[in-house]
Amino acid sequence: MDSLIHSSRDVTIRSISVSEMNNNVYLLTSKSTGVQLLIDAADDLPAIQQLLKDSETDTSEVPKLVRIATTHQHWDHIRALGELVSATGASTSAGADDADALPVPVDVRLGHGDVERFGDLEITSVHLRGHTPGSIAFVYQDPDGPAHIFSGDSLFPGGVGNTQGDPSRFTSLLNDVKERLFDAYPDETVVHPGHGLPTTLGAERPHLDEWRARGW
Repeated sequence: MDSLIHSSRDVTIRSISVSEMNNNVYLLTSKSTGVQLLIDAADDLPAIQQLLKDSETDTSEVPKLVRIATTHQHWDHIRALGELVSATGASTSAGADDADALPVPVDVRLGHGDVERFGDLEITSVHLRGHTPGSIAFVYQDPDGPAHIFSGDSLFPGGVGNTQGDPSRFTSLLNDVKERLFDAYPDETVVHPGHGLPTTLGAERPHLDEWRARGW
């Protein structure tokens, strides 16, 4: 199956689903430099290596994976992380409050609003507290199109992520999602979740009050 999900002037985004949990792995490639960022090395190293191979056509340069970013600490999002770091030598990043739970040393501990640049690829970190203490959404703003939010397990079509029935965690997560995503980005923004199909902020925005009322 073709892994290509978005191609703009500057960046190509590819995605594959791995494991029995249907985790999404995302790969962003700069067309001009070949620099690459991978989000969530969830599982299945051979499938991820095939994703990297598929991306060789996305740039006129030799592609180079320079960073593996993790949205949050849960086991199903990190099962191939150690193997991929060993195979590629890429640096790692994660939310500061989740970093110590990862199976590899984290090179960059991210906080809310941190902006990182990989060649001409700029990524903003958005801290979303509730699903885990250090969950991070990664945002790529396409200069010629919509922003792309890689939301991990904090935002899905139909609601926010699992907060284990804890009202305080749910309120924290929904408040962060509303203030830091829905209030910050327009309706056409594409949301790429940690599992399942993408959505847009516009498709989900009318349901925010419904989510708060139901408590999950």
